Amino acid sequence: MLIRRAELGGLRVDLRLRENRIVEIAEGLPVLPGEDVLDAAGGALLPGLKDHHLHLHALAAARASVDCGPPADADALAQALRYADRKLPPGQWLRGIGYHESVAGDIDRHWLDATVPERPLRLQHRSGRLWLLNSAALALVEQSADDPLERRGGRATGRLYDADAWLRTRIGGRRPALGEVSRWLASRGVTGLCDTSHDNDTAAWSVFAGAQQRGELLQSLRVMGSAALDAVSSTPGLQRGERKFHLHDHELPDFDELCADIRAAHAANRGVAFHCVSRVDLAFALAALQEAGVRGGDRIEHASVCPPEFLEQVGELGLIVVTQPGFIAIRGDAYLRDVEDFDRPWLYRLRGFLDRGIRLAGSSDAPYGDADPWAAMDAAVRRRTASGQSVAGMESLTPEQALALFTSPLEAPGCEVPKLEVGAVADLCLLTEPWGAARNALAEIEVLAAWREGRLISG
Repeated sequence: MLIRRAELGGLRVDLRLRENRIVEIAEGLPVLPGEDVLDAAGGALLPGLKDHHLHLHALAAARASVDCGPPADADALAQALRYADRKLPPGQWLRGIGYHESVAGDIDRHWLDATVPERPLRLQHRSGRLWLLNSAALALVEQSADDPLERRGGRATGRLYDADAWLRTRIGGRRPALGEVSRWLASRGVTGLCDTSHDNDTAAWSVFAGAQQRGELLQSLRVMGSAALDAVSSTPGLQRGERKFHLHDHELPDFDELCADIRAAHAANRGVAFHCVSRVDLAFALAALQEAGVRGGDRIEHASVCPPEFLEQVGELGLIVVTQPGFIAIRGDAYLRDVEDFDRPWLYRLRGFLDRGIRLAGSSDAPYGDADPWAAMDAAVRRRTASGQSVAGMESLTPEQALALFTSPLEAPGCEVPKLEVGAVADLCLLTEPWGAARNALAEIEVLAAWREGRLISG
């Protein structure tokens, strides 16, 4: 393929792609017989974007679910659920996502029963840790007092914590198809993804591999997960990722057992990644890594609150941080209301990590955050909430720094962004306008085309 008149490094040039690489860059390249041609018309040609932390199947399922999060209130949520209830065929489950207590409080089965009494209904909390089930749903999944459902006085409340795999076996549902969400991500210039679901196992690996083989999943994929993935090997386009530890500060694992698990992952030639959304999570993870030892590629996910003393320790240990600047725009007003004053300067830090020399990469955490990488880049620059308030404004980045968060390699987040030069793999994102214009309105960027390893996946 020949890409004509693309902006690259401030110049307007033609690029020729052959197989999976850039083979020529010059002005006025001739069209070869039978060669496909795409006119960039001066649009900026960038490295393909990478989302270094998301949950693919949850994102696909979310697109067929009811949004139950802010800014809705209890009446609006009830109305949305009843509307969806009327649209579905009898017996089909109704699924909601993104619930937060600011909408209708600490609800349980009784609130859900009053809203949707007949159809099985499940709502996922925006943390991803909690499912809320109505009585119709409980009747289909409840087993005995030994199941993971929360009970009070021997009766299930409708709350189910950290038990996605169990619920999936009870419902008997199949994992959702990935084609639609993969095509949408490609349309935003995303050529690589890292699925960070902590319970990914060999079955999940096989599902991802099948989706790629069928052409349903267009992006390269790195897969984090449990110790079960020690047994798999990377293949072209499908990388075995880190062992994921999902910490919760009110229910932390045994420290010695965690250190042993870290050492076991390292012995299996895998890095580790820690979900850290509080001071307690981060302190615990850093202590465990200090004790067990660090391997190149070990990661902190989120680093939602990282005060100076922890930032210094992250730097000393040589860890990678993968964060989600988009949460400032989506949840910033709630953070300003709920987070203690002394922690607000350290919320979803960006510049502080870069200034300390810490490798930093960006991601969406979709479906718990907005999957659009350009919206996240815009948030990294603006650091504004939905209502326009500033959150830790000294952590803001330039548009170029924000772009770099989403263009480092899947296997090396936060490392140097690949250069688009002759011989480079053709992982590309082509914008509809030059970078000089695009950088001033990141959230409004339109993508003309995207290539994964020389294959056109959008455009």
